[in-house]
Amino acid sequence: MAMNIGPGGNDNDPDVMVEMNTTPLIDVMLVLLIMLIITIPIQLHSVNLNMPTGAPPPTAPPQVVTIDVDFDGKVFWDGVGLADRAELEARLAATAALPDQPEVHLRPNKLVEYKDVAMVLASAQRLGVTKLGIVGNEQFVK
Repeated sequence: MAMNIGPGGNDNDPDVMVEMNTTPLIDVMLVLLIMLIITIPIQLHSVNLNMPTGAPPPTAPPQVVTIDVDFDGKVFWDGVGLADRAELEARLAATAALPDQPEVHLRPNKLVEYKDVAMVLASAQRLGVTKLGIVGNEQFVK
């Protein structure tokens, strides 16, 4: 790798050294090799998970209670109109007291005011109904 050039016109001039300094190149290569050695075991690690083999099928379909809130704020329990909030809360309390609570589906009308829907949600939460969901959201999509 060395390159010697013949003596120049002046013998007093020192010889020019035309060699590549490979020390920085070797340092960089060693750092890259060490990084490669360190990162390879990380890529080979696996995570062992104990996945369930399968859930037993439900014995019976869940019972569903549908609460409809009409455009004027009137509340219906499975299609039957309720007289007032006290009757709604009595039915929600009876539902919450069951050992296997039925699913309560709340279906508000597109034109109903939010306060009427919030009243039903607040009553259900306060009385301990845990399986509550809002259905019919496709009517709100523009």
